[in-house]
Amino acid sequence: MSKPSLSKSTPTTVRVAGAMVSLEGAVAVGVAVVLVARGLLGHDQNVTSGYGTAAWFAILGGAVLAAGLALIFGRRWGRAIAIVAQLLLLPVAWSLLTDSHQTLFGVLLAVVVFAALGCLFSSPTSRWLAAEYGEDPETGEPSDR
Repeated sequence: MSKPSLSKSTPTTVRVAGAMVSLEGAVAVGVAVVLVARGLLGHDQNVTSGYGTAAWFAILGGAVLAAGLALIFGRRWGRAIAIVAQLLLLPVAWSLLTDSHQTLFGVLLAVVVFAALGCLFSSPTSRWLAAEYGEDPETGEPSDR
């Protein structure tokens, strides 16, 4: 029995979540590039701190970007990384809204995080994940493989 193609079997909710998570990862990688550029141009007082922060953003942003792309292409492993990233971004959004007084950025981030979480925990996404383990999407009962 042949497997259905990824483009037909992956729900829209997964692809939308993948797009949002990819955007978050791309922003983080972009921040890493800016931090390296600032370090090279001498704008940072402590060069080690600038490069270290850039490495941190590049590694984590790259992982989030990879998870988002994985979801876009229908790979299930990206969901776990995407959920963890969204849960870690919730306090960041809260901080932007309260302590940092960056209301616009806080609202934008919160909207993206809640939308991504909604897509990642939606019914079509759950059925798509359950299908990997042999469950019938309609009944939730184990199906014969």
